[in-house]
Amino acid sequence: MQKTSSRRNFLKTTGLGVLGASLLAQSTPRVHAAESNTIRFALVGCGGRGGGALRNVLDTDGPVKLVALADVFKNRAVNLANALRQQEDERGHIPEDMVFDGLDSYKKAIDALEPGDVVLLASTPVFRPQHVEYAVARGLHVFMEKSFSTDSPQTRRLEAAVAESERKGLKVACGLMYRHSLGRQETIKRIHDGEIGELMHLRGFRMQGQWYDFQKRPDETEIAYQIRVFHSFDWSGGSIFIDGCIHNFDIANWVMKDTIPVSALGFAATLGPIRTGQLRDNWYTEFEYADGTRLSSHTRFLSGCFNTYNDFAHGTKGSADLGRYQTFSTRSMDYKDWIMQRGTTIWARKEKEPNEYQLEIDLFFDAIRNDKPYNEGRRAVASSWTALLSRAACDSGKVITMDEVMNSELALCDVDSLSLDGEAPVTPNPDGTYPIPVPGVDAVI
Repeated sequence: MQKTSSRRNFLKTTGLGVLGASLLAQSTPRVHAAESNTIRFALVGCGGRGGGALRNVLDTDGPVKLVALADVFKNRAVNLANALRQQEDERGHIPEDMVFDGLDSYKKAIDALEPGDVVLLASTPVFRPQHVEYAVARGLHVFMEKSFSTDSPQTRRLEAAVAESERKGLKVACGLMYRHSLGRQETIKRIHDGEIGELMHLRGFRMQGQWYDFQKRPDETEIAYQIRVFHSFDWSGGSIFIDGCIHNFDIANWVMKDTIPVSALGFAATLGPIRTGQLRDNWYTEFEYADGTRLSSHTRFLSGCFNTYNDFAHGTKGSADLGRYQTFSTRSMDYKDWIMQRGTTIWARKEKEPNEYQLEIDLFFDAIRNDKPYNEGRRAVASSWTALLSRAACDSGKVITMDEVMNSELALCDVDSLSLDGEAPVTPNPDGTYPIPVPGVDAVI
């Protein structure tokens, strides 16, 4: 992975057949002296994000060794394993019998590890709570990619697994890498110190081009299709909206001193020509926090429109630009009023940002090597609750409270009984389209 590219962008621009060679050829292997300090790890989920996390591990300081690979889909696991064997870096070479596929492959990869080892969890989001739970039970340190859950029962399952990881003293990192942005850290500290006054309004934007029209393959089962194109289905991925906005939600919760909203009202629509699965392309949510502060979340995936991906905070004495995403640019800054223009800047970070993807892995592995307290699991849970609140508000057309979402028993699937040959949790309509919630009619929590 190029240091300046996101894992998701890499996946968009790279076919699975050439995934590994392009992904892993970017850096030469490092030389490690203290081999007795080797951290063994496995990867579950061999798509773009999983491969990116694996590259980051191989680029971190200290000796590491890949033990196993696993993916629901055999071609992904085998392609990545073959690409790794072509690299000079033997730390990523594994035998064929340590490459696993299928819905139970995560157990095989995790069982190949020992307590105190590391597992990278980057599979389809619906499996994340299940995989975290199993890894924590085995005494492993966990890195989990976003998104983290797809419904309320699964989020409670994740929350319980995180609590157990804390009880066991395990290290947990999550894919909310923008928490490690130095510019955002300084800007949000200044907000907390009162530089822009009392907070009044937060704004989050994720606006970009049209999402892909993913078609079902001729030899693909319905459930395999819905797992593969998880961005398009609520039960498997939570929707592209949750995946796309979870960073905005996490940043807002961070600004609000790691609290979460108490209620939300929103709407969603399909305006563009592409409708794959349950995918929509426009979402808006207004959240309310306990102190009355509002967060406006704007999301759109349509070509030919204005694009932006960043966050803003407005206070009684000024405002803050919290930085653009995926650019590692010098963007975070504070202003003395709400007109964000030159001449009104109070502070701006001038240095280029480090690669947050690499930094989150470096901090995680440093904590493991030096036994430092390190657990980001609660951030993952909080961002998941915020995302589910937003989806429920948009899908229902009603004001939804966080208590309603947290207490919801509506499960979109039974993840423990899924089968690649079984019936999919969502079935297509007679015309080939898929059902989406009707506001004011369907139960969404």
